[in-house]
Amino acid sequence: MTIAITGASGQLGRIVLDKLGAKLPASEFIALARSREKLADSPVAVREADYTRPETLGPALEGVDTLLLISSSEVGQRAAQHRNVIAAAKAAGVGHIVYTSLLHADRSPISLAEEHRQTEAELAASGIPHTILRNGWYTENYTGTLGGTLAAGAVIGSAGNGRISAATREDYAEAAVAVLVGTGHQGRIYELAGDEAFTLADLAAEISRQTGRDIPYRNMAEADYAKALAGFGLPAPVAAAIATWDTAAAGDALFDDGHALSDLIGRPTTPLAQAISRALP
Repeated sequence: MTIAITGASGQLGRIVLDKLGAKLPASEFIALARSREKLADSPVAVREADYTRPETLGPALEGVDTLLLISSSEVGQRAAQHRNVIAAAKAAGVGHIVYTSLLHADRSPISLAEEHRQTEAELAASGIPHTILRNGWYTENYTGTLGGTLAAGAVIGSAGNGRISAATREDYAEAAVAVLVGTGHQGRIYELAGDEAFTLADLAAEISRQTGRDIPYRNMAEADYAKALAGFGLPAPVAAAIATWDTAAAGDALFDDGHALSDLIGRPTTPLAQAISRALP
């Protein structure tokens, strides 16, 4: 059996490759990436696969039995890009697609969910057996900006007291690998999220505890938060979108307590305190 990983040069894809390498010989899986040079040091075969260039996808998927379709990072273009991959997978005779979607994509008010809903519908229409991994928020969405948080002296956002069931990329990568190498997952939809939810006030309190500083959480109106993000250099449309995601989180759009993620990986998900500790300088 040959397993292929799209977006293999990305942050999630690289972790998946590493964890697959701990379970399978390098000859049993391949990396698919827009630029093969980014994976020049990879021990596995790398094939060019550009979501926006369908002519690259057929050759990339030749001989592939199982495909992990990691969702594109290009918001607004994802649905069309994923459609290209699914069409190529069908033509190539891929037997199983595992797709990384969004937590509760079928009902989520977060704007990101729409393209995931479209892709899930494309998968259903394709007739290809598939598994949906509806990934929750990455803890790295917060730990990745710790430097800025410490410089500003506060956590800011518009999430109010919304509960956020985040998990690390490593947690989600392990779940993907469990599905790729396991059995009985075809036709399943997994709502994947961290075991212990936190609010942004909890996040600020844990940062304060570990740094010995007073780092408060400052809840802001959506428009004010968007303005603040734009002031940090984000393009205005991106800043506005992020602010809407926070206000959706205020209504628990990023909360789930089903523990499907820890069940799949066979261990508790990474605690917030541990993720912060790893990220602090």
